[in-house]
Amino acid sequence: MLMIYGANGYTGALIARRAKARGVAVVLAGRNQGALAALGAELDLPYRCFTLAGAGAGDAELDGALRGMAAVLNCAGPFSATAAPLVDGCLRARVHYLDITGEVAVFEALSARHGEAIAAGITVLPGAGFDVVPSDCLAAHVKQVLPSATHLVLAFRTSSRMSHGTAVTAIDQAHAGGLIRRDGQLVRVPAGWRTRSVDFGDGAEKAISIPWGDVATAYHTTGIGNIEVYIGVPLAVRTATRATRLLAPLLASDGVRQFLRARVQRRPPGPTAQQRARGQSRLWAEARDAAGRVARARLRAPEAYELTTWTALELAERAARGDLPRGFQTPARACGADFVLSFPGVERLDVA
Repeated sequence: MLMIYGANGYTGALIARRAKARGVAVVLAGRNQGALAALGAELDLPYRCFTLAGAGAGDAELDGALRGMAAVLNCAGPFSATAAPLVDGCLRARVHYLDITGEVAVFEALSARHGEAIAAGITVLPGAGFDVVPSDCLAAHVKQVLPSATHLVLAFRTSSRMSHGTAVTAIDQAHAGGLIRRDGQLVRVPAGWRTRSVDFGDGAEKAISIPWGDVATAYHTTGIGNIEVYIGVPLAVRTATRATRLLAPLLASDGVRQFLRARVQRRPPGPTAQQRARGQSRLWAEARDAAGRVARARLRAPEAYELTTWTALELAERAARGDLPRGFQTPARACGADFVLSFPGVERLDVA
């Protein structure tokens, strides 16, 4: 049996509906009793309501909620608050854990629990959605093409607008600036640290560096010690990103963050069904080695949230069946560079 925690959130509900359509045995879970009851009635699925109070608190409630589960897919962000207590419970209950985070700190914290996961006989696989399945698989692919690679650059562009949960996470992290991997270590850099030209398949465009999850995961997948990640966005967004350098102290204020979170809640919860169906994502990767050899590839994929419903559910089903390696895993390390190609609308192309 698979539990979807945060099932009443935007992305969790999308995954729950896909699970129902595929006939997957699912239990809905989260902390909002009313929203869970409504979704459970709509989909004719059982639900369990509980909170994640943190280590040392609420353990009995969490342990009881996990009883009978084979795997948990955590869709409740920010994952900096939910991942650790839920993984604690999964380790005790010997239940596989997955989530859809893109938070570097969460990836690094869970990678440090590899030994605990091995001892408990479970898989711990964060980043099962658009963060970071397609980019992780593309990173693994260019590493296979160029095994001697020492530097990796990843970039993406998507038509998606952020869900409430993603936007809140971005608000909470905006004051921290940028992040890259240098000689195997995570290194802080200014927000919008660097701009470069990227061709996603329809001509060169500007992309700006961001602290995306692959700065963590691509290192664990490929072993490449120097990693940068970029996003293709308009000039106005690039300018606003750099402006956060000056606004960092303000963005770190609890009052300002609460104000911005409230603004987010007044917006639609995420892309509409029509927007997801029409949307598209483009990804690009470049690996280089010390001799100057280069391997590049592009990936075309569905809209980000749409792809997440496919990849997260498939990985969770595999975990529930016991088909994934034990311990901390990344998507490509667990399932290979070609995993993402198994989903509708995904195409990969090697480029010069």
